[in-house]
Amino acid sequence: MDTKALRQKILDLAIHGKLVPQDPNDESASVLLERIKAEKERLIKEGKIKKSKKSAKTSDTPHYEQVLFEVPEGWESVPVSELFCLNPKSEISDDTGVGFIPMTCVDDGFSGNHSFEERIWKEVKKGYCHFQNGDIGVAKISPCFENLKSTIFQNLPNNYGAGTTELVILRPINVCAKFYLYLFKSKWYIDEGTKYFKGVVGQQRVHKGIFTDLQIPLPPLAEQQRIITEIERWFSLIDIIENDKDNLQATIKQAKSKILDLAIHGKLIPQDPNDEPAIDLLKRINPDFTPCDNGHYKQLPQGWTVCRLEQITDYEQPTAYIVKSTTYDNSYSIPVLTAGKSFIIGYTNETTGIYSNIPCIIFDDFTTDSKLVDFPFKVKSSAMKILKVHKAIEIDYVAMFMSITRLIGDTHKRYWISEYSRLEIPIPPKAEQKRIIETVCEIFTQIDKIMEGL
Repeated sequence: MDTKALRQKILDLAIHGKLVPQDPNDESASVLLERIKAEKERLIKEGKIKKSKKSAKTSDTPHYEQVLFEVPEGWESVPVSELFCLNPKSEISDDTGVGFIPMTCVDDGFSGNHSFEERIWKEVKKGYCHFQNGDIGVAKISPCFENLKSTIFQNLPNNYGAGTTELVILRPINVCAKFYLYLFKSKWYIDEGTKYFKGVVGQQRVHKGIFTDLQIPLPPLAEQQRIITEIERWFSLIDIIENDKDNLQATIKQAKSKILDLAIHGKLIPQDPNDEPAIDLLKRINPDFTPCDNGHYKQLPQGWTVCRLEQITDYEQPTAYIVKSTTYDNSYSIPVLTAGKSFIIGYTNETTGIYSNIPCIIFDDFTTDSKLVDFPFKVKSSAMKILKVHKAIEIDYVAMFMSITRLIGDTHKRYWISEYSRLEIPIPPKAEQKRIIETVCEIFTQIDKIMEGL
């Protein structure tokens, strides 16, 4: 189940007036709008906010200034600037403790959470945006905007804060901030914003008009509250679904590890007494081979033996295959790899220094993560080894062993030469290695089908 899409569907219904029924007894949004205008005029007169500057008119009305969809009876469609004070400034004592919020302190996604660092006002009052509890902050730079980095500031020290200028600050006037936070996280709003990106790729920002002139819905105040309650009810149910899914995914990950553990201990499939013993296989690789002292793997099946990884693998430094430019594009053909969770970090159009002696295993020298690779590639950095497994041993079997065998140390050191290559690996007969690989693949395929159906 795509829970992100489900959340977006809830928000889409909400901002179109279809999530909760309208109540004809609610004070209409037109009356609310008059109160908002009166409050803005009062704040302007008192010098607390500045009068918004009107955009210069052209012969064509920009798309975002048009009414973009019909709203229910009793609602209004108004420019963003009618409901908010944009990027307000704070005037407080220099020695006041405040909350400082860089972009990293604003959560992405739907939670709307943020953290802050404590600072003194004189340290942050210049060069940063200003805000206070109850203000909304929305990221204006890509990809933070698309990743829904937006929040309502709360629990700030002494009510005030400052932060990255890549946040647009919107101070609500007589409207429910949370309703509009949800609107700013809606796919509709994000899509409208991305239509008007400005700047070069990697440094694109949302056009200011999306925060001033874009026509957005204004429901009656009472209905805003009912919509918030209904959104949160649905989101709580989705949280339960996601938690159950996360728990199931963790259980499945544990089950896969257990299956691999059974496989490398000879307990997943029955042995065939007609198989050639593994020790004969290893003696063909090295006539002087002597089995390891089977201390770590007691009670292995008949015909199995134990050796060190370095006895069946060779490694190569990746220096010759490091990508020169990190300007990646999905239209390019050569993947750039890391042995960590991300694996393929991008694609390059470089035509030299491509590793093609496949299949191989890439090994992160610091984290001991590993991946089996069966296609040509380049690498991101030198923090890995490229491993070749002796052709007499099934590389898939070695990759299975390595996938559940990690070393985690306290020091930042390279592990392959110092420790990992010396680890002992149980070796079954060649024919049994193939049967193990086939059985594991069949089981994992069934598990993956179950996960895809969730």
